[in-house]
Amino acid sequence: MPKALAAVIFDRDGVLNVDHGYVGHVERLAWMPGARRAVARLNAAGLKVIVATNQSGVARGFFDLAAVEALHDAMRADLAAVGGRLDAIYVCPFHEDAVVEAWRIADHPDRKPNPGMVLKALADFALDADQVVLVGDKPSDIEAARRAGVRGLAFPGGDLESFLEDQGLLPTRNNG
Repeated sequence: MPKALAAVIFDRDGVLNVDHGYVGHVERLAWMPGARRAVARLNAAGLKVIVATNQSGVARGFFDLAAVEALHDAMRADLAAVGGRLDAIYVCPFHEDAVVEAWRIADHPDRKPNPGMVLKALADFALDADQVVLVGDKPSDIEAARRAGVRGLAFPGGDLESFLEDQGLLPTRNNG
């Protein structure tokens, strides 16, 4: 019998927030439908909620890590307003075609489809791979999950809360 689910790792752009392309500034943050409620419900069920996000926009010089952190602070505030939280956010700013030399590393171990960020989350939270699901919208997300030994779910877009319910990852809603 598999172990109970302990954590959900989300890709960020295209899963938690709308992917406008290089979302690195707070004013570009638009949540996916149902995302905030889904996170709050996962938290309420006692699960860790973690983000693992490639951010090549940093490497490409479109924005810096401070802008990414400001966006993540805004996400945390928005989630707190509905009773949710992110337990950790892992960011990979590296890309082989970086214009910012500090970020120019080909095939960095953290850059999905490599599993580095997922493996760090497993280690940091002492999670077994069979207790974790990664939800992503790109083949590289699902490949990172596979390489880390966790279950990967391809989010097709739409309402994230409904998707997670359909996948059996959210507990039944209380109607009282």
